[in-house]
Amino acid sequence: MNKINQSRRKWLSLGGIVLSAGMLPNSVLAMVSTPKPRILAFRNLNTGERLSGVFSLSSGFNASMLKKLDYFMRDKRTNQVHQMDPNLFMKFYRIQSNLGLQTAEIQIICGYRSAATNAMRHRQSRGVASNSFHVKGQAIDFRIDGTPLAKIKHTAEGLNNGGVGFYPRSNFIHVDTGPVRTWQGV
Repeated sequence: MNKINQSRRKWLSLGGIVLSAGMLPNSVLAMVSTPKPRILAFRNLNTGERLSGVFSLSSGFNASMLKKLDYFMRDKRTNQVHQMDPNLFMKFYRIQSNLGLQTAEIQIICGYRSAATNAMRHRQSRGVASNSFHVKGQAIDFRIDGTPLAKIKHTAEGLNNGGVGFYPRSNFIHVDTGPVRTWQGV
């Protein structure tokens, strides 16, 4: 008889827990079930500027933060600002998540590049595409200090969206939101 009472008590306790959870406010349940926003932190290696903002997997950055990022990713030679593709930041979020680097600072080498800057760079180096996604605000060259480039490259390629360029001698990774493709530069 004692075994039956103990089993019955366990079941009654479990029922009480389930019933109590059903009575919790939706806001509490939402906090438990939705992913927490993350801070994405950037440093522009050309200007020395730093920028960080709250990023959510479901909604990305808010409009105000996207404007700040557009300015932050401006052409370093002309100071021209262009709207960056918000999907690039989703890529950074996923790369960091897959690497387990939720708080790592992303070092930006090149974001937006004006048509004039791109043409000049194309004349200087055959490694710069004449129709670069940088000109469209759809590409960023970056690295994450302390993380091997090959590991970042592998992780970015694993997303299977957009382009991934690997530049080991120049010490950066290129990601863009164009068609899926990969290449190695210098």
